[in-house]
Amino acid sequence: MPPASSRRPGSAALIDRVLREAEAARDEVVAFTADLIRIPTVNPPGDFYRDCAELIHGRLREAGMAVQYVAAEGRPEHTPSHPRINVIGRNGDAGARPRLHLNGHFDVVPPGDDWTVDPFGGLVRDGRIHGRGASDMKSGIAAAVFAAEALRRADIPLHGGLDVSATVDEESGGFAGVAHLCQTGLISAENTDFAIIPEPFGPTRVCVGHRGVYWFDIVAHGHTAHGSMSHLGHSAIDDMGALLEALRTELGPDLAARLSGLPVVPEPSRRPSLNVNALIGGQAGEANQSPCVADRCTATCDRRFIPEEPFDEVRDEIVGLVRAVEAAEPGRRFTIEDRMTVHPTWAPRGSPLVTALSRAVRTVTGADAEEVASPGTYDQKHFARIAGVEHCVAYGPGPLEEAHQPDESCAVDDIVASTQVIALAALDLVGPP
Repeated sequence: MPPASSRRPGSAALIDRVLREAEAARDEVVAFTADLIRIPTVNPPGDFYRDCAELIHGRLREAGMAVQYVAAEGRPEHTPSHPRINVIGRNGDAGARPRLHLNGHFDVVPPGDDWTVDPFGGLVRDGRIHGRGASDMKSGIAAAVFAAEALRRADIPLHGGLDVSATVDEESGGFAGVAHLCQTGLISAENTDFAIIPEPFGPTRVCVGHRGVYWFDIVAHGHTAHGSMSHLGHSAIDDMGALLEALRTELGPDLAARLSGLPVVPEPSRRPSLNVNALIGGQAGEANQSPCVADRCTATCDRRFIPEEPFDEVRDEIVGLVRAVEAAEPGRRFTIEDRMTVHPTWAPRGSPLVTALSRAVRTVTGADAEEVASPGTYDQKHFARIAGVEHCVAYGPGPLEEAHQPDESCAVDDIVASTQVIALAALDLVGPP
């Protein structure tokens, strides 16, 4: 791959053509985003993936790409009732290099409560599009698709290649989505040089990496007894309460005192964190209750860690605190069950991909690009760690703070601006030499 200094941005005439085509497609971009939002691809459990994959497949085919479905065969998530169907489209000679890959996930988290609009209505009002996925990240998929389309409509000959994929399950780790494409070789360092994931950071931010995450369960094991003679039992819920208080009062202040040099946004996320995602104990969820002391209670924990924290120390810190609480009272017993670990990931310093995007941001918005890092993980981890594609970043429309929130929305102007930026970066990286 040539260094950044050997590449030249496209001529002024080519840039103008690309910008005009992206702007001319404004109504189409918005309509496509709305159509994506109206398909409730909620994960879990993974509803309507096939419907969304078919919509994107048709749009990529109309753009002249060679398109294929990729089912996550062999993955436990891929079931007859909830098939995991990914889509990938390729433009240009299959062997052409350098090659840029644009990837977005089309699964969304459950809408939750407190919406004032239909979360799957795709409402466009006052210059914004509303709905679950408007920010994270169906507007990003639309921006990627129409960035490729803007190059085609501007009749830009590609020196390299351009791929666009839409994948599943990012919200639950991406293992049946991008990870599957990487493990099967559809994305690899042998066929991909650069990757842009249009996650919602806004039109002037380039996200170069993300914090790490350690997901785990802590299980408190008690001893059941009749509720009227609770002294004969040992409550797992009581033990879990003591442990949660220790996590809050003992570990919490230590985490708050640590600060990363990585430019994580928003600012409070430069510090590591621990969140209890779920708590289940005793006869939780049962309509009818019987008089029993709870013999089991499980807390699912989400520990976000910064590059300055070695993972072994992160885990040892949790284990040490759990053992201390366990030893504080006879009869207490806890086990720790790991769910998922993702290490902090970031693009190489001086990446030509970051240079190309930063130059495009300046051209489109008139502002200097801000390099940031993500508080949460995203599919960059799979590009880097499975496929070996290090030159991968996130850049896309939408306010990060609205991701997973009620009344999620995205400014139409930001979708169009991001479409233009991605198209110009592609022109720079894989367009005419």
